[in-house]
Amino acid sequence: MKTIEVNGRTVDEALETALKELKVDKDKVTVEIVDEGSRGFLNLIGAKPARIKVTVKRNAAEDVRVFLHDVLEAMGVNAKLDIKEEKGVLSINISGDKMGLVIGYRGETLDSLQYLTSLVINKNHEDEYIRVSLDTENYRQKREETLIKVAQKTAYKVRKSGRAYKLEPMNPYERRIIHNTLGQNKKVYTESEGVEPNRYVVIKPKEEILAK
Repeated sequence: MKTIEVNGRTVDEALETALKELKVDKDKVTVEIVDEGSRGFLNLIGAKPARIKVTVKRNAAEDVRVFLHDVLEAMGVNAKLDIKEEKGVLSINISGDKMGLVIGYRGETLDSLQYLTSLVINKNHEDEYIRVSLDTENYRQKREETLIKVAQKTAYKVRKSGRAYKLEPMNPYERRIIHNTLGQNKKVYTESEGVEPNRYVVIKPKEEILAK
């Protein structure tokens, strides 16, 4: 964000000067009055100029659009970005060709893009934190549905065999889906094991708890 301090005979005059220099409209800035100034005797003797600090408001959506456009272009992907901001969450949907390249293996590229985008718009720690949700071709929902089915199917195997089953390595978000899906299951329980980035979920029979 850009901030400037400007003097003027009045606050309004100083603000007008600042807006011209910043080339933005009034609704795009925040104004802090440093000194209201004074007209002095007969508007001449002892007059003191007004001084204000003007800051251009953060435009998270535009910052994200520019960043992702440059990254996707470097990847050779021509895509359309649909960006919506609501209640501290910036939702971005990417559409176009080569979306498989954007998603990557098990969503790893999509997760990396989401992480980098979050770093870009939250680099100024003085601003309110904005959560980023990046998706394409409804991948997030499809992946969640797949993981729920995997959790339920594996839990059934564990109940039948009485043996623990280890799932493939997953990121924290995906592991949480597994844990939440089986959290109320009366026959099995889940634990995360291993070290990032290869941390995984193990589904175990609850008889193991009783045997300990």
